[in-house]
Amino acid sequence: MTDTVVILNPTAGSPESFRDWQERVESIARGCPIRATSHPGEAEALARRAVEEGFVRIVAAGGDGTVNQVANGLAGNNAALGLLPMGTVNVFAMELGLPVHNLALCWEIIQGANERLVDLPSANGRYFVQLGGVGLDAQVVKETSLAAKRSFGPLSYLISAAQIAARQPPRLFIESENASVPEGSFVLVGNGRLYGGPFPFFKHAVIDDGLLDVVVFKRLGYLEIIKYLGDVVFSSEIRAPEIEYFQTERLRVTSEQDVPLELDGELAGSCPVDFQIQKKALRVLAPLPASS
Repeated sequence: MTDTVVILNPTAGSPESFRDWQERVESIARGCPIRATSHPGEAEALARRAVEEGFVRIVAAGGDGTVNQVANGLAGNNAALGLLPMGTVNVFAMELGLPVHNLALCWEIIQGANERLVDLPSANGRYFVQLGGVGLDAQVVKETSLAAKRSFGPLSYLISAAQIAARQPPRLFIESENASVPEGSFVLVGNGRLYGGPFPFFKHAVIDDGLLDVVVFKRLGYLEIIKYLGDVVFSSEIRAPEIEYFQTERLRVTSEQDVPLELDGELAGSCPVDFQIQKKALRVLAPLPASS
């Protein structure tokens, strides 16, 4: 498949496993060029170069951060994004229905070349595929080191959250024609349904409906927010009056404080943030839909 290139983030997962990952990818993707990143942010530039060289299938081999970078490199082009999920969580791969624990099957899906057009949201001009967060989870990302992620995996985020929980949350101002709440303490913006793993957080989200799904936690302390996060994950609808859920095409979040932004689990600046969405602007290689 000389029309396909693999962009591999060898630091996805733990350092003990990355040599294994590299060997596995090489054995699965025989005959395809594999370009390994050597420093943070390089996957985007490698993806952009691959498009210029004429590759039509560009595979992100890594976690959600690698997928985010490759998607940014593909934005505005017709090349399709393939996924070999090798990260800590792999939420976007789960959203697409990929067998996240079976790289060989994921490679078969890439070879099958079934394309799906999905929405491509952005925040301050930076694209993301699954999730944007302003406030608590971005602060957690900011304070969770790579060493902690390698040592503790997803648990590292909970450790950071526990350390942040006693602080006073920021005051965020919400501007959207579809919002009924003017401010909150924490804002999550979803493209798909899942957040943080296989958890259906954005109850009405569809990945190709042209809408951002927004959850605003009102004036709550961090401990209350963490409690409500659990409530949302394990309930079928969001009914708590302390939480506002709406869908929109545009959203602006501002603050008088320095509040970080995360996109697909990676830090991406800070407030103010302008969210937008392009409908069906990204081609992804996905499983065939289940026959009815």
